[in-house]
Amino acid sequence: MDLLERITLEPDRRGGKPCIRGLRITVYDVLEYLAAGMTEAEILADLPDLEREDIRAALAFAAERERRLVSIPTG
Repeated sequence: MDLLERITLEPDRRGGKPCIRGLRITVYDVLEYLAAGMTEAEILADLPDLEREDIRAALAFAAERERRLVSIPTG
């Protein structure tokens, strides 16, 4: 499974924010925990519905979004 396939966008779930596998856990939630210094093991312990690949998918999603933003032509 491609990591990005783990990210779902549903208008009626969490205001349409990108979520992990249709759960109510957003990509932003995962990234915020990582940025706060939580380890992968701590995140998985706090959010037992998550899998290791979900954390990697959140990072891949953020990297892809950043790549798209950087490649937008200006002017």
